[in-house]
Amino acid sequence: MADSPYPELKKTHTPAHIGTPWRDYKPPPSSTVWNIIQGFGNYWVLVAALELDIFDTIGAGRAVEVDELAGELGYPVAHLRQLLDGLVALGVLDQVRERYELNEAAERYLLSDGTASMADLVRVAPGPHDNWTRLADTVRRGRPETPIEDDAAAFYVPLVRGTFTTQRRAAMFCARMIGVGRLRGAPRLLDLGAGGAPWAISMLEAHPQMTAVVNDFDDVITVAREKTAEHEVIQRCEFRAGDFHDVAFEDDHYDLVVLGHVCRTEGAEGAAALIRRAFAALRADGRLVLADYFADNTRKLNPFGVLMGVTMMASTARGFTFTNEQFVEWMRDAGFVSIRMIEPIGFNNVYIARKPRR
Repeated sequence: MADSPYPELKKTHTPAHIGTPWRDYKPPPSSTVWNIIQGFGNYWVLVAALELDIFDTIGAGRAVEVDELAGELGYPVAHLRQLLDGLVALGVLDQVRERYELNEAAERYLLSDGTASMADLVRVAPGPHDNWTRLADTVRRGRPETPIEDDAAAFYVPLVRGTFTTQRRAAMFCARMIGVGRLRGAPRLLDLGAGGAPWAISMLEAHPQMTAVVNDFDDVITVAREKTAEHEVIQRCEFRAGDFHDVAFEDDHYDLVVLGHVCRTEGAEGAAALIRRAFAALRADGRLVLADYFADNTRKLNPFGVLMGVTMMASTARGFTFTNEQFVEWMRDAGFVSIRMIEPIGFNNVYIARKPRR
């Protein structure tokens, strides 16, 4: 059947016959499938540009012709031009009269010293690349052949370095939004699975009398020590290395407990157990700060959160993302009240929940 410029309803497929939504005569475009296919190449274009030092070499505020850039980098002109044109098409370079320059997105996110640089994150964010080529086998088996837990330090150390800038921005805005600086006395913070400690650092900076217990695996704690020293809050930190399910923490002791992007690594039972553990550690009226990527009930309103679940499935032994409904149920079952969500920066949602007074 030939496509018509305007879809015509099938007479037998009106709401009166089958309800909504109905389907039209005109078939859907194939662009949905092509966009998915092209996404594979788009990612590798960006990885190549970072490996070839394209963004840092061009630099902010500079427009350069391809011959000049090729001379600086030592790459063939024709191949470099095609890569640059691909970056223009992807929206991370601009080209005017054969001169290429960084746009605002590239300056902010792709320069190694950008304000919110994601340059170190790009390669590590999807997890081990080989696991994606074996995704069908992972689904059949119910487990990836080489989950990152087999060598957690090798994966998590570069990951926490790559995510530090983004998570620090989210944590800084979160601290302001929930009024950490207005807490009375000398509040105590527990940061479970802290990574490079962007959440602990931001909360400590917001309240000069606050102290923190920072937890993660031995090798990852090294990054936390480095970052807390760099931001001059290490003297207010105690470091407890080990699995956050097993390390001892005081009950009824902390004013804030942070679960910053750790629940999705643990599976449903592990995530619920972490929330219960946070509840036990908090004093009465203390607050949970739970940051993660969440799936909506329709699986369409927040595709980023849903697809992050596929990323977790591809490379972890237990990891998935879960719905807002599941997280709220786990928090309520643990005993939390006054549950609300904030969005300190885009794509980063945070639940705030309170342990009730006795």
